[in-house]
Amino acid sequence: MDPSPFLNLKHWQWWVLVAINIFFLVAGQAAAVLLGRFYYDQGGNSKWMATLVQTAGFPVLFIPLFLLRHSSEASASSTSPTIGILALIYSVIGALVAGDNMLYSVGLLYLSASTYSIICATQLAFNAVFSYFLNSQKFTALILNSVVILSLSAALIAVDDDSEGPSGVSKAKFLIGFLSTLGASALYSLLLSLMQLSFQKVLKKETFSVVLEMQIYTSVVASCVSVLGLFASGEWKSLQHEMQGFEAGTVSYVLTLVWTAITWQVCAVGVVGLIFLVSSLFSNVISTMSLAVTPLAAMVVFHDKMNGVKVIAMLLAVCGFASYIYQNYLDDTNARRPRTDVRESHDHSSC
Repeated sequence: MDPSPFLNLKHWQWWVLVAINIFFLVAGQAAAVLLGRFYYDQGGNSKWMATLVQTAGFPVLFIPLFLLRHSSEASASSTSPTIGILALIYSVIGALVAGDNMLYSVGLLYLSASTYSIICATQLAFNAVFSYFLNSQKFTALILNSVVILSLSAALIAVDDDSEGPSGVSKAKFLIGFLSTLGASALYSLLLSLMQLSFQKVLKKETFSVVLEMQIYTSVVASCVSVLGLFASGEWKSLQHEMQGFEAGTVSYVLTLVWTAITWQVCAVGVVGLIFLVSSLFSNVISTMSLAVTPLAAMVVFHDKMNGVKVIAMLLAVCGFASYIYQNYLDDTNARRPRTDVRESHDHSSC
């Protein structure tokens, strides 16, 4: 784990920032997945609408961005990239985000919330590979162990004969949902590594406002792509009928979309914040932990079937997460020890 540029913070202060972002990610992702499943269960059927709400909540982030820009955190940084370079970065990442969200929407349409969440745990294995090539992430025995365990967790779901989608969807659609979610996990992992690379090589800022800017501007691009998809596919024509036929009512339809949009933004801030504070791989591990929690919530809220294979897969995901967290604890201790030794040496010399 490489906690620069926050090594100047006290140990507990840095962990408080990390804990806040972990909370945003876990709570936001769990709520968003459940709301997305609720949307489909109650009669929603627009994949592009489900894709759009994953980024459409970005305007709420202008509030903390405004506050940060008027605080001491918004201090001047090193040379800023040109507008053209920034536009290129945000456009490419935003377009990839839209495609990734579409794959997730298809996956959630054909899978139960619990099955969907456990399959998403494979994103850690994908991210480990991308981080190795793009972010110079070192592999250790603990990280490799974590990746293998999480991959095995998803594989169990793939071969489980009792795994099924909501309302007994066909095996063919289940396979489409599985492959879409698997592809989305791979693309999501690539996105995290690209974001980390952008922070390190291009943006080079040491303020949290840059985290919000990354999330806002990529969400603007992704939302525009989703709107184009909504109209190009013709799904916009059925939205009024979909709202009127929503089993929970018209008001619930609107509130479901609004809160889905907000919770995805809360989750995204946690994701990008952890990339900035730690690394893309660490952010993905925390996301994986959330995916281990979501099946439990889905079992309570939607009465999802939790057979023995799912329970084993979920426990494996938790073990894989614990393995990686311990590696990060070791890395954090090693990274801070030199600074502690230098500080103690300076104190002794001053005496």
